[in-house]
This record gives sequence, C-alpha cells and structure tokens, in this order.
Amino acid sequence: MATFLRAAPRALVGLLVLVVAVGPASAAAVDADQTSDAPAAAIEAPEGRWRESAPGANPPREQLTEEQEREMERLRSIGYLTGSQPAPPVTGLTVHDASRAYRGLNLYTSGHFPGAVLMDMEGNVLHLWERSFLDVWPDRYADSEYEHARYWRCVHLFDNGDVLAVFEGLGLVKLDRDSRVIWTHAGAEHHDLQVAGDGLIYVLTREVVIDPRINAGELILEDRVTVLDPDGRELRSVSVLSAMGNSSYLHLMQGMTAKGDIFHTNAVEILDGRLADELPAFQVGSVLLSLRTLSLLVVLDLDTELVTWARKGSWRKQHDPSVLSNGNILIFDNNGNSERSRVIEFNPVTERIEWTYQGDPADDFYSQMCGAATRLPNGNTLATESDRGRAIEVTPDGDIVWEYLNPKRAGEKGELVATLFEMTRLRADFPLDWLYDH
Repeated sequence: MATFLRAAPRALVGLLVLVVAVGPASAAAVDADQTSDAPAAAIEAPEGRWRESAPGANPPREQLTEEQEREMERLRSIGYLTGSQPAPPVTGLTVHDASRAYRGLNLYTSGHFPGAVLMDMEGNVLHLWERSFLDVWPDRYADSEYEHARYWRCVHLFDNGDVLAVFEGLGLVKLDRDSRVIWTHAGAEHHDLQVAGDGLIYVLTREVVIDPRINAGELILEDRVTVLDPDGRELRSVSVLSAMGNSSYLHLMQGMTAKGDIFHTNAVEILDGRLADELPAFQVGSVLLSLRTLSLLVVLDLDTELVTWARKGSWRKQHDPSVLSNGNILIFDNNGNSERSRVIEFNPVTERIEWTYQGDPADDFYSQMCGAATRLPNGNTLATESDRGRAIEVTPDGDIVWEYLNPKRAGEKGELVATLFEMTRLRADFPLDWLYDH
C-alpha cells in the first residue's frame, strides 16, 4: 500500500486519501489525469514536517520489476495527440474585423509537424521553422517513436529569429532562423517555458522517480522548474513536489493520485512583483505554476524552494494562467463550465471571477486537453481552443473579431484537424530584419 508523507502540518487533521491512478496501455492517446475507480487507500498522516527522506530518483532499470518497466515506458510516453477532433469543412482565416482586432503577428505550433509557423493577420505564412526529433537527437531512435516526438509543444521566438522549441517530455532545442541547431538540452522538458529579461530560460522538466514520501512501490512523474543560462547550461532545478510538501499548503495535496502523473504541471510564468504589495508571495522572481491534476494554481519561491501561495477555485483542469497588468489572473479553464471550457479573469485578492468568455453559443467552446489565453494590448483576449484547432480573438463583450481554423490535418487518413497547441500574438512592431536579411 502507498505510504504518504510523514509530514502533514498540524492543520491537517485525520486522514489524507490518495487515489491510485491506473494507466492505460497507451497513455499517448489518453488524458494523463485519469484516475482509477478503485477504492482509495486511507493513509494516516501524523503531525510534523513532511519527511525529508531522499527519493529514489531515476531508479536503475535493473532494479525495476517488469510491471515497473512497463509503467516507466508509459510515463515517458505521456504526451498529447497530433489530432483528436474531426476536421471542419471550413479552414484558415474565417473572421477578421481589422478595425477591432489587435494588429500583430501570429506564432503557433501545430500537431501536424515538428515546427512553428509565423503568420500575418490575413493568414499568410511569413516564415517556418522545422526540425525533426531525429535531426536534433540522431541517437535517440527509441524516443522518436513516441507520438509527441512528431511536434513542438511550445515555442519562443527571439528578436533575431532564433527559436526555443520543446519536444513534449523529451527535450529542448534552440535553433537559428534557418532551423539550424544551436544547442540542445535533454531534460525531459514539457509544456511551457519563459525567457526572462536577463536571458535566463525557465522551463518545466520532469523525471520518472520512485519517491517513498508518496509511494514506495510505484513510479511517479516528478515535475521541476529548471533554469538554464542563455547557452542551455543548467543552473538550478527545483522539485515542485518537494516545494509543495515542505510548505504550509501540503493539505491541498489531499486526494492526490499516488502514482503516475501526479501534478501534470502545465505552465510557468516569471512574476514581476506587480501584486507583491497585496500578496507578498507574488514577489519578483517567483514563478506562477498551474497544477492541472489538482486544479490548483501555485506560486513557487525558487530561492526558498517553497510554495508560498496556492489556490483552488471554480476552474477545473486549467491551462496557461498569466498575471495581467491589473493584477488579475487570466486562466484557460478547460472543464469548469459544466464540463465545457471557458476563459476567466480571476482576482487573486478578492478571489472573485471578474470576466468570463465561454463561447457563442455559451457551450460551444471546449478543449479537453490543451488550451491557452492571452490578454492583448487593446483589451481583447486571444484564446486557443487547441483540440478543435481553433484560435479566436474576442472583445471584452465577447464578440469574435478574428478567427483562424488550422488547415493542417492529422490522423491515419487526414480525417482529424491538427491540434493547435498555442497561438501567440506578437506585438505589431516585433523586429523582422532577420526575416528579410537573407
């Protein structure tokens, strides 16, 4: 039976319940947050600090049972589908109200290829970056068989045309404008990254480990926030699990799955201190994270390696939280609208939802797996409905003033629309000298 952290704080009274997740035979095609219907194991949580025992990180393969070997491969295979929804009859740019849409450039990644697209507001492709997994890591043939080796999960564009690209759960690569490899970092990077003003790279990474504080006999994915220098050298890496377990927010792990993808951390944002006067946890240099499995937002202090703020709300299985200029948090809420999706603006001080977009009609907006939302400089919101391959720009009143449907296809017979992982609107004056200087 799983053993739980001998470290629940005094505020945690009684029993903490861990639900043991049962992984499918092929996790690449199934939501990694599914849990078993089997009865939960009730585990006593004594008072005191969370036990600081050293976990068995990266257990040697020769010490694993056959079942654990299969589970390790399942966890390493966790990613997203290249496509999951039927292809729509109409694609490309379908709405463009130039008088109300924010003028800029559109950067996105798609499930149909390992690359990124730079596109103007009219849907014209300005530039492509593309580099296959085996081109980047020719000695990692086994990893190239995973479905998530076929696409880039997210991308960051520098002013000179260089890009950072994440192969989901597999690694990070920096390429120049012509898609030539500059450097790589094989840290099982996943989901999200952000580049700070000083050039440091903050990226989500993960490890398959056995951690006796969670479960002495089962493998888990331990998410980490890893900081790299501009040349891809690792400077530090902080465990999200330890940061939660050693904090006063340990009780929010109640009901957590005791195996597999326990947190599914899917977003990282560097905080600039704009909320620190009212919420000291939001100090400069801490990071805001999204823990999808727990439907939880947390702030992690990378210096103390502790979670210093955490909230659950009416959102469920969320993605892409970001702090707005007014101090509110914009969230792509995947399942909080009666099992449909919405975008919400949450005030972390009053803990009220101050704005919502949930589709028109009201239930015609849904992405089970991925999704993203960005507040644009003109006050509109750019939302990516990933599973449906759709990006829309909506006004504060909910009017759609720009819509793009991914024209690319996935599936064995091209019957599915390729997943649109995230559409980003770059500022109108984003430098393009590198694009024309060939």
